[in-house]
Amino acid sequence: MEDVDRPRPQGDAASKLAAEDLGPYSQDELAERIRLLQVEIARIEAHRSKVDAHRAAADALFGKPGT
Repeated sequence: MEDVDRPRPQGDAASKLAAEDLGPYSQDELAERIRLLQVEIARIEAHRSKVDAHRAAADALFGKPGT
C-alpha cells in the first residue's frame, strides 16, 4: 500500500528520458528502448482506465461533485 502522506519525487521520469543523449545508443538498443517505452505506455493507459472506471463507479454511487 502506498504511503499517501509522502510527497511525490521531484522531477518527471519522462522529462529525464527526453533530455538524455541518444547518440551513444546502437540501433538494437534504440529498438529495445522503444519497446520498453511502448510497454510502459500500455501500463499507464491501463492504469488510467482503471482510475476512470473507479471514478465513474464513485460518481454513480455518490453523484458527481458539485451537483
